[in-house]
Amino acid sequence: MPVEQKFCFKNAGGEDIYLFSLTNKHETKVSITNYGAIITEFKIKTKDGSFNDIVLGFDNIADYLSADYLSHYAYLGAACGRYANRIKNGKFILDGKEYLLTQNMDNDILHGGKEGFDKKTWQVALVNEFPNPTLEFKYLCKDGEEGFPGNLETIIRFELNDENELSYEFAATTDKPTAVNLTHHSYFNLNNGKGSIEDHEVKINSSYILAQDEGLVCNGDFIAVDNNQYDFRIFKAINTDWNKADGYDQCFIVDNKSNKLELVAEVSSKESGVQLQIFSTEPAVQFYTGQGLNIKNAKGGNQNGPFSGFCLETHKHPNAINIPNFPNTVLRPGEKYYQKNIYKIIQADLK
Repeated sequence: MPVEQKFCFKNAGGEDIYLFSLTNKHETKVSITNYGAIITEFKIKTKDGSFNDIVLGFDNIADYLSADYLSHYAYLGAACGRYANRIKNGKFILDGKEYLLTQNMDNDILHGGKEGFDKKTWQVALVNEFPNPTLEFKYLCKDGEEGFPGNLETIIRFELNDENELSYEFAATTDKPTAVNLTHHSYFNLNNGKGSIEDHEVKINSSYILAQDEGLVCNGDFIAVDNNQYDFRIFKAINTDWNKADGYDQCFIVDNKSNKLELVAEVSSKESGVQLQIFSTEPAVQFYTGQGLNIKNAKGGNQNGPFSGFCLETHKHPNAINIPNFPNTVLRPGEKYYQKNIYKIIQADLK
């Protein structure tokens, strides 16, 4: 079956939580729940007939809502909105009016607030098997939610094709001028989710990162990657130049980026022979090496500690709503927000 649907449970609000699985001709399987639009598994069949699950997560969907996980919360595999990454001091001015947002990261707001898109139950809008297994969720973020103005209707569409490409697209409309910047937050480990990602080799098509303050909020300045640890313009292992105490948690600006779908980053593992390519319409990508992970009961009984997975979160520049020379993140009535991304898997032994 190209698409399977499984009822999981009703949450505390009485909403139905489902798990959907998309499968292609190679038996690649991607599972996604309508809670947080979370990608819970991304399994690739290997030469010996076993499966390599390249994303971190839980075996049971209920664990994403558990007190233990929420106390070490990591946005595992989730959609992030209404505004990805950080906004300084949790506020912005739009058309002369100041909006005060939920501060959930010290004095700043991270990934949309205390209860962003990652903790919402998304409505199932479409399930299609042909020509490719496809799934659409939608969520209406109401005016004033986490302090943001306007009713924002957002759709996320997932599609898995036979080229081992999982695409996801965001589309959104609003009835008031508002700030929008969306992303998806999968943690990848190309070695079946086991061990450290330190020796994964990474390439990011970026000559500049965004400078950050002590709270990791972008301040409007750019830092060239020449002759420093942030130069990933050719493949290198994550641990080649890093300061392990800090890992990486920086926003990389994609070189010569148009709004077309283009290759922005690649990661490969010599151990598994898997390469992940990330294509995006977005101009920036946050590279995070998971140094904050502390998950005790992950899939397969794994312990996901620091550096168990990496993220490459595509979006527009963080805090852009407060920095005039950054890309526009204001959406107005009559306009449509749109982005598309592809996770493409290349596997040496795949026939």
